[in-house]
Amino acid sequence: MASSFNFVIGSAKFIFAPIERCLNCKRNFDENMKVLQKLLKELNTVKEVIELRLSAEIHGGTMQTEEVKNWLDDVQRIKTEIEIIECKAKEKKFLSRVFLGKMVEEKVVELKAFLRKGKAFLGMVKSFKYIIVGGGVAAGYAAREFDRQGLKPGQLAIISKEAVAPYERPTLSKGYLNPNPKAAARLPEFHVCVGSGGDRLLPDWYKEKGIQLILGTEIVKVNLALKTLVEGADAKNMFYLRELEDADKLVESIKMKKYGKAVIIGGGYIGLEVAAAMSINDFDVTMVYPDPWCMPRLFTPTMAAFYESYYENKGIKIIKGTVSVGFNANANGEVKGVKLKDGRVLEADIVVVGVGARPLTALFKGQLEEDKGGIKTDGFFKTSMPGVYAVGDVATFPIKLYNEMRRVEHVDHARKSAKHAVKAIKANETGKELEEYDYLPYFYSRTFELSWQFYGDNVGETLFFRDDNPLSPKPKFGSYWIKDGKIVGAFLEGGTPEENKAIAKVSRLNPPLENLDQLKKEGLSFASKF
Repeated sequence: MASSFNFVIGSAKFIFAPIERCLNCKRNFDENMKVLQKLLKELNTVKEVIELRLSAEIHGGTMQTEEVKNWLDDVQRIKTEIEIIECKAKEKKFLSRVFLGKMVEEKVVELKAFLRKGKAFLGMVKSFKYIIVGGGVAAGYAAREFDRQGLKPGQLAIISKEAVAPYERPTLSKGYLNPNPKAAARLPEFHVCVGSGGDRLLPDWYKEKGIQLILGTEIVKVNLALKTLVEGADAKNMFYLRELEDADKLVESIKMKKYGKAVIIGGGYIGLEVAAAMSINDFDVTMVYPDPWCMPRLFTPTMAAFYESYYENKGIKIIKGTVSVGFNANANGEVKGVKLKDGRVLEADIVVVGVGARPLTALFKGQLEEDKGGIKTDGFFKTSMPGVYAVGDVATFPIKLYNEMRRVEHVDHARKSAKHAVKAIKANETGKELEEYDYLPYFYSRTFELSWQFYGDNVGETLFFRDDNPLSPKPKFGSYWIKDGKIVGAFLEGGTPEENKAIAKVSRLNPPLENLDQLKKEGLSFASKF
């Protein structure tokens, strides 16, 4: 009886032992699949970082690209194999999952090896503590401030689409188009930071400071979470004046088309400045813009009337209230005419389109919070993502003076916001206190013998003062903007440095007014009292 019982027990062990092993394999399979999926997710992240950094070419040349390419191919292979395993596992067949167990264990080991190798590749890629995307005015001023804040060599890189170190961009529509070769502005003359009275930062300065200039590189994709970047209907003689290369091409065309006809599309900053420059270069100039007067974002009708009359006295024709709808070109692809919406066709040897530009925020869509067409920041230019700052015209920031968020398109703000952002970065690292950015909006322009400055806010009622006769040898006039009984902004044409400082001060102080007639009578002298 006992022997029979032992036989039964032994038989049961013989029968159930494989079943138990199968059950253990099944449990191990489920656990290993979870591990496999976790490793695969991590591997995909490493793969994406390597691909992004390779595309951006932000490395010191030490990465063996052929080996990396083979690694990327192998990663794609193993991903396909894992997808097959996952499909079979979803069939929910017990034995199928059991037999896959060994394969999953092997893939776990393989994935771990691939991860180690991928992370080793990342170690070969040179990275930077700070990266400035864009090589405009703000980039140069930020670099100078980083240096002042104790930047160490190798910590900072500037990535720019242009092939030259940062320069003072306003020069392109002013001195760069001067017809006198001896007086025309050329690099290295206007590298930053000469625009604010500082030293000129030549390319060698960046090299001496250990700042890497990655030039001629357009960023076409950004992954802020991974902190990685990817590089990325015109006719001849048609120009958009946004970069040095544009200005160089325009200068060459001016030489080739001497005494020709130029059509300037747009009546804003660029339009007015380029129209003046083309007139000085002996071109027959026509300006076209859809607005009822030039510079409508700032000028009042009275102010605009002066400048339009002044330009017309210089021989510049102005067509308002219509837009260009197309262009005529010859067999060589050179623009020969501009078609207007009202049916007219203007002869043209050169066309300059100066209709403004949108801030380049598309790279960061869905990654950073936006507001009013720009990237939203706080008073230190911090964005919604830690460690990422936005400065210049892409930033929508709080203006303390008016208690509202704004985006400012001007070189003065580009310089000052870059400087403040760097101070904020270093203050955050050292735990020091820093006041929020307290900016007074400021704009200026110089054309022909004219030169104006504006400070503050152009809202509310306006009060025009002084001489506005366009035939005056040195016209001087201005305007105050008054809101809620206070001066909030001031404009002055032809002012001295002291007078310009006076209108800046009165625009910041916002003094209350008791008598508008008295203000009109005093004009500029009212600001000088402050």
